[in-house]
Amino acid sequence: MDLVLTLITAPNSGALSEGMIETATAALRANGAETGEMRWLATGEACDLFFTGVTCEAAEKALENCDIAADKVVQITEGRAKKLLIADMDSTMVTGETLDELADFAGVKDRVAAITARAMNGELDFEAALDERVGLLAGMSVAMLDEAWKRVEYTGGARTLVATMRTNGAFAALVSGGFDFFTSAVRRELGFDFDQANVLLTDDGKTLTGKVQKPVLDRQAKVDALETLAAQNGITVADAIAVGDGANDLQMISLAGTGVAFHAKPSVQAQARIRINHGDLTALLYLQGYARDQFVEA
Repeated sequence: MDLVLTLITAPNSGALSEGMIETATAALRANGAETGEMRWLATGEACDLFFTGVTCEAAEKALENCDIAADKVVQITEGRAKKLLIADMDSTMVTGETLDELADFAGVKDRVAAITARAMNGELDFEAALDERVGLLAGMSVAMLDEAWKRVEYTGGARTLVATMRTNGAFAALVSGGFDFFTSAVRRELGFDFDQANVLLTDDGKTLTGKVQKPVLDRQAKVDALETLAAQNGITVADAIAVGDGANDLQMISLAGTGVAFHAKPSVQAQARIRINHGDLTALLYLQGYARDQFVEA
């Protein structure tokens, strides 16, 4: 069987039923697929259904109208376990937007958050939106970075995703349009091999100037990082899994062998082929064929 459908529901929910699997199976068969083995990756949470006889595109179309409250991901079976993880940070590896939290200390969170939402949905130019938001932080004490960091929470499954992939020989990279103060902390705590982000400029290391070091790391920088890290690790971009939620992640997601829109903004959902809206970050392990009993808990 050369193709696999992975069904994923919320962690520990037990929501994935035999009936849901039967519905998906029937939809594939009705459109000419020959189905084979069904394998539980985590009972009641995630499973693989192997099949052949149709294209990925035809299978996805067949599943579009299935009334299944689960993430439905169709892939080629061969090569699904990846050797490079490249991940966005804000609203992906961490639950919120670190710039928005920083802006809260300057009393401008609502203004900054509104710009962030539009930029991440692709409605504003990323660099111009970043400059405008950071400009509102001019004069803020650098000490507030530490205070903002205390509010950061990791997305469910973040530690397990990184630990499991690294234990199995993958290189893990955190590439963000946010700031290196936060990415370096996330890298250390979650065990990433590499991080890359923008740099906030300061006045004598004590106060923020309201400016970002140029050139700004934008969507192209994420693509460049993917290509460079793949080459440095002796692999191709097809051997990478990329994950993000914002418009500045779309090119990276499109280029990677497995590109995942994770609880993403509407414009990203509309363009990404693989979308995770039910599962947490361990969904990226299920997509690669890892069963729960193979997860490494950091």
